[in-house]
Amino acid sequence: MASNVNPTVRRRRLGQELRRLRELKGMTAEEVAERLLVSQSKISRLENGRRSISQRDVRDLCGVYEVEDQRVVESLMEMARDSRQQGWWHAFGDIPYSVYIGLETDAESLRVYEPQLVTGLLQTRAYAEALVQGALPETSAADIEKRVQVRMRRQERITAENNPLRLWVVLDEAALRRLVGNRLVMREQLEYLIEMSQRPHITVQVLPFECGAHPGVTGQYAILEFADTADSSVVYLEGVTSDLYLEKAHDVQKYAVMYEHLRAQSLNVEQSRQIIADAAKEYAR
Repeated sequence: MASNVNPTVRRRRLGQELRRLRELKGMTAEEVAERLLVSQSKISRLENGRRSISQRDVRDLCGVYEVEDQRVVESLMEMARDSRQQGWWHAFGDIPYSVYIGLETDAESLRVYEPQLVTGLLQTRAYAEALVQGALPETSAADIEKRVQVRMRRQERITAENNPLRLWVVLDEAALRRLVGNRLVMREQLEYLIEMSQRPHITVQVLPFECGAHPGVTGQYAILEFADTADSSVVYLEGVTSDLYLEKAHDVQKYAVMYEHLRAQSLNVEQSRQIIADAAKEYAR
């Protein structure tokens, strides 16, 4: 298959189709698990795209669901083959948030709220290095470099000439004030943030301290949306040891409404650039 196949997205689409077939059959995940002598958690992970799925799994599930159209079976088998290929990020070894990278790589738009730091897609290399070193003090120099390289590679989505990722970022003012690295690193980072915010597909707003309590006090999150209507939107919540992905429509809607409130309470684009520029000048003193 072509090298641009995204295994994460293929797993997700395949899982959605398998869930649809199960529901058409009127079966629960527990019933399917009993028929195949596997755990219910395996069926759930296959359907939510969090687990690699083999052609044998597809064949067995199609048998349980009594799929008679061989063309459907073959199409699902091909999706299973594609889903086991490796994305570009696998060349960097074990990346904790590889599922997210796969989704981000295929997303059409991304809305992010960051309460403490400049978001990864808009970080300079120096800022990213200092951030990883500070956040993961026991990480080796080689692993730090690997993480930074992955972050720089991810940024190709917003610098691409054709079909760049549409990015909307709400930054808490704390992200401008938290000293990451040193004053020079921060000044360059904030100047870069202003530069990137002038691109037509990138919007940056700052949520000032003076707004007080707001819907984002619970922490960072991102909403990913996709061009293909078959791919539902995803809310991503980053954790220390594991991440959370929300795909149910009412969950996504709740976070989308929260994001609208955050945007409404934030400074507008020009005011945001001004407060970022003022902060950059302070680091130059």
